[in-house]
Amino acid sequence: MADRIRIFIADDHAVVRKGLQAIIRTEKDMEVVGIASNGLEAVARVEQLNPDVILMDLEMPRKSGQEAIAEIQEANPDARILVLTSFGDDEHVFSAIKAGAQGFLLKDSSPFDLIRAIRDIHEGKSSLHPDIALKLVQELKQPSDLPPTEDPLTEREVEVIQLVAQGLSNQEIAEQLVVTERTVRSHVSSILAKLHLANRTQAALYALREGLASLDDSA
Repeated sequence: MADRIRIFIADDHAVVRKGLQAIIRTEKDMEVVGIASNGLEAVARVEQLNPDVILMDLEMPRKSGQEAIAEIQEANPDARILVLTSFGDDEHVFSAIKAGAQGFLLKDSSPFDLIRAIRDIHEGKSSLHPDIALKLVQELKQPSDLPPTEDPLTEREVEVIQLVAQGLSNQEIAEQLVVTERTVRSHVSSILAKLHLANRTQAALYALREGLASLDDSA
């Protein structure tokens, strides 16, 4: 199938890799195109394979997950990365979001949640487990090194960032606001530039932190 979602798995535990592969095989429109057991191998193989979605563990040998994310994003800013984490070793979660990850999934999540998260990331949405979103919002409350924006968001941009925080794609936002997808893309780009943010996941977290949206809205 030409329209299959091509997925790459990076995790240093063989049992996790095999489990993820088994779940993904149950979906006719998905396929695993490559795997890696360390961050160094992940960066090299992702560059070769250019997958649609990358499942990335944070704790890996030779190169950490967040380091791999940063390198992959630098080489390909359009790369779509879903981080796999557990709360036992998630001290690097915030670093990963700043590096460019679009979503976070707990390793004990259900197969249904995994498949849904992969689809969300593939469609350009952010995918945040509520517990992880709350942790990230708490981290974001710390002072930022970035300069404050001198150009406040417009009323329409506030509407757009609220919908981004709910996990909607550009197309879904366009349909809800009755505008073109191109217009939504322009608004999102303006929002990111004004707020000094790297991607829509960071924008969603900003909206949560500033009270423009709530975790109940985005669930």
